[in-house]
Amino acid sequence: MVEKVITLENISLVDFLGVEDKNIKEVASAFPKSKIVSRGNEIRIQGNTTEILKINDILNALLQHYHKYGKVTEDNVQNYLSKEDSEIEESTKEDILIYGTRGFAIKPKTANQQSLVKSVREKDLVFVVGPAGTGKTYISVAMAVRALKNKEVKRIIITRPAVEAGETLGFLPGDLKEKLDPYLRPIYDALRDMVPGEKLKYYMENGTVEIAPLAYMRGRTLNNAFVLLDEAQNTTPMQMKMFLTRMGPSSKVIVTGDTSQIDLPKKQKSGLIEAVGTLRHIKDIGFVRLSGKDVIRHKIVKAIIDAYEQESEKTE
Repeated sequence: MVEKVITLENISLVDFLGVEDKNIKEVASAFPKSKIVSRGNEIRIQGNTTEILKINDILNALLQHYHKYGKVTEDNVQNYLSKEDSEIEESTKEDILIYGTRGFAIKPKTANQQSLVKSVREKDLVFVVGPAGTGKTYISVAMAVRALKNKEVKRIIITRPAVEAGETLGFLPGDLKEKLDPYLRPIYDALRDMVPGEKLKYYMENGTVEIAPLAYMRGRTLNNAFVLLDEAQNTTPMQMKMFLTRMGPSSKVIVTGDTSQIDLPKKQKSGLIEAVGTLRHIKDIGFVRLSGKDVIRHKIVKAIIDAYEQESEKTE
């Protein structure tokens, strides 16, 4: 007997599972040879491989329905249960970037996130600006992993300015890797959601996936790669220009940042702000702006961002 676990994240459990888990019980009744149990935010499926794959497709279709309409009813469940396999596959593959290591579909969940995906598909260089929790880094990493899996690029390079623009790490304990890891942790977390642990370790050992501080990009030409510069609001204009001119043939580059969380010295201009202003007229570059409406973390995070934005508008 095979077991699969699907973790539900950023979902109202009662709106998806139904009152007293009626929606999941409805799915379970359609597959009597398998065992489907919902506990907390996890759904455990036990059965033969063929049935598990079909149940997984139906649950992913229901998840997509939930993200589109905000609720799943028993009628919706019956509708998906009655569909042919090809219809389910067609409905679930729309907008899905990749499947995570825990079985859930990773895809854009808001209109602006969909604009981000569309822009990256159409442009080789895209700037993405928005507050914390809007998914700009997570969706960008998913796009990079998708490109690698589809053999559109040969490697993924993800970089951040460490600590501050000056990248002063000497005072921290440990070797270079130990000094840098805390600043690159969100990137590791995103990748582990999308690439199995052993495979990610192999990729990092052979250079297929590289995570490094921005200073390591100097003097390089980044060919045939999907490159992500994260936390770009903490670059200086000189660092930003250095990074952008590293772009080589057959490469995709995404630059993400939150201009409301700049850690540079007060008199130092952000390289991200300058780049967006300087390059905005170049038609081959994409620009996407996310807002509090795109926050997919706890609902309180959205309220916090809205409050700070309102206060900033008053100050200005």
